[in-house]
Amino acid sequence: MRAVTQSAFGDPSVLKIVEIDRPEPDYGQVLIKVGAAGVNPVDLAVRSGVYPLLGEPPFTLGWDVAGVVEAVGLGVSAFSPGDEVLGLLAYPGAGNAYADYVTASPNEIIRRPAGLTVQEAGALPLAGLTAWQALVGIARVAEGQRVLIHAAAGGVGHLAVQIAKARGAHVVVTASAAKHDFLRDLGADTLIDYTTTDFTTATEPVDVVFDLVGGEYGERSAAVLKPGGVLVGAVGGNLGITPQRAAEHGVRLAVANVRPSAADLTQLAALVESGRLRVHVDQVLPLAEVVKAHELTAARRTTGKIVLVP
Repeated sequence: MRAVTQSAFGDPSVLKIVEIDRPEPDYGQVLIKVGAAGVNPVDLAVRSGVYPLLGEPPFTLGWDVAGVVEAVGLGVSAFSPGDEVLGLLAYPGAGNAYADYVTASPNEIIRRPAGLTVQEAGALPLAGLTAWQALVGIARVAEGQRVLIHAAAGGVGHLAVQIAKARGAHVVVTASAAKHDFLRDLGADTLIDYTTTDFTTATEPVDVVFDLVGGEYGERSAAVLKPGGVLVGAVGGNLGITPQRAAEHGVRLAVANVRPSAADLTQLAALVESGRLRVHVDQVLPLAEVVKAHELTAARRTTGKIVLVP
């Protein structure tokens, strides 16, 4: 089979397509024929060495997968060959999803809901779980609350908008004006063009901030929170504020560290099936164009997600 590997840290040019033996499912594993693999910002950080999550190369990137169960190992009864599935694999270990086939634990995958294409399903797991675990697991967003989401048109952001809306929140977003119609269609209530407007002066106090930008946004976000509010960061780097400083503002700082969860994916699938969550795929590229996929993701102009298809 084909897989993407790299022998050194570096820019996208280090990514190479190689031929390797197809894996076989061990006890308690399934083998998935990959139909789509999502590309996420963390992939770029690991590839470059900025975030050496997998140690030294060589390794294969990719944690999002959607596809068809090809075979099951001993001890697996929940899935059978032919089942269409999706999941977040092995994170923060090696997911190996940039490939034709990949093995997975049944605890990481669910059946693909009818409301998602295989490309949309491949784009959902990491971004959707990040948003769900931040807004529901950490912030416990509830009906009537006000939630501010930064970088709302991105892969995580556009799903977070819909999750917060489904929870009954008033959703405030920051995004460029060109993305406002897209976000309004997803349910955003108050839209702020960050290129022309200081969000701290354009919104009433909020209960929750979901920060997908970091840096100087951290301190400013704390300033718009109500006393007792929560600032959740999920940027994998500098949040721009410490827990001590957040406490001085009378708010709580938390970090969303995504983890595989079939239970949480099932909740996301229920939103899909009820029509309250849709996944926006910006571009679908063949696995052979993985370098282009990383370049487009790095440009940070994508609306929604980019996926690779074998």
